Amino acid sequence: MGKNRHSAEEIVSKLRQVDVLTAQGRTVAEAIRQIGVTEVTYYRWRSEYGGLKSDQVKRMKELEMENARLRRAVSDLTLEKLILKEAAFGKLVSPARRRACVEHVIAKYGVSERLACRVLGQHRSTQRKIPKKPEDEAALTADIIALATQYGRYGYRRITALLREAGWLVNKKWVERIWRREGLKVPQKQPKTGRLWLNDGSCIRLRPEYANHVWSYDFVEDRTHDGRKFRMLNVIDAFTRECLAIRVNRKLKAVDVIDVLSDPFILRGIPGYVRSDNGPEFVAKAVREWITIVGARAAYIEPGSPWENGYCQSFNSKLRDELLKGEIFYALEEAKVIIENWRRHYNTVRPHSSLGYRPPAPEVLLSASKLAPRPTLN
Repeated sequence: MGKNRHSAEEIVSKLRQVDVLTAQGRTVAEAIRQIGVTEVTYYRWRSEYGGLKSDQVKRMKELEMENARLRRAVSDLTLEKLILKEAAFGKLVSPARRRACVEHVIAKYGVSERLACRVLGQHRSTQRKIPKKPEDEAALTADIIALATQYGRYGYRRITALLREAGWLVNKKWVERIWRREGLKVPQKQPKTGRLWLNDGSCIRLRPEYANHVWSYDFVEDRTHDGRKFRMLNVIDAFTRECLAIRVNRKLKAVDVIDVLSDPFILRGIPGYVRSDNGPEFVAKAVREWITIVGARAAYIEPGSPWENGYCQSFNSKLRDELLKGEIFYALEEAKVIIENWRRHYNTVRPHSSLGYRPPAPEVLLSASKLAPRPTLN
């Protein structure tokens, strides 16, 4: 049989019994034999519990339990602090990253999965779920990388539009996740420009309301490989965002401006306004008289406020960013061919964010169909 283990209350009770027996005149040895323990045990009990009463022993036991609980709490808080410190070097914004962090904490500190998930805010069912990738994600990733390589200045939203045109049933969140996972990005490059405000706090801007309402045109300059400069005159419809023409030549004068405007005027009709800056080619008397005679109106922006011609400025920045910065032109004729091909791509293929990520050309056809008279049956 094993030894009988006495509780603290029983030990105090036996010590009090010895005190009563010795007070009656018995010796300590006789009193110890009366309680049924050895002298060694008695003196050990007396050194540990001597002078205490039952209620004091009970209180001491409660304090020991409270101290043990506090030690466990401090230990748990210290462990949780270590776990959070381990995960503080990166943002755990996705279940996959939380899953990896939980596995790392379990392996490093030997804690349970329950504790690691509770501290890191990961649901245990999410932790145990085995992620499954769609079967066609590898092909989708390859197409995204291919489009990002071909169109280096396109973001994931415009790439999503191109994927949908190619037949993929994807949303922008799926494409964005793959985009970020593969480390694809478009660096910011556009400088901010201020607006021109009047003294009364108002702001003037001619906004296009329909196709052929406002056309905008402006010059862009670049150089061929031999360092010689050439100019481009860009004409766009501010409502449909279609690029109507790009004239490329070493020099472009007022006569060339009239010549560039003539073909779109013949093919598409006379616009309500033709907006430009105050460059000498645009404010020339011959250009202003010609525009007035054909039935249009010239709308010049205020000096030092290019934002008033913002549609054309935006187009110019896309032309430079997506084409001119990535091409080396060895001859002027080569530049004409490549720029014209890009213009057609811009009108028919490139998704435009202002048009719901559709290219401008279908928007032009839609607007033309609305404006054209419907045939009547006789």
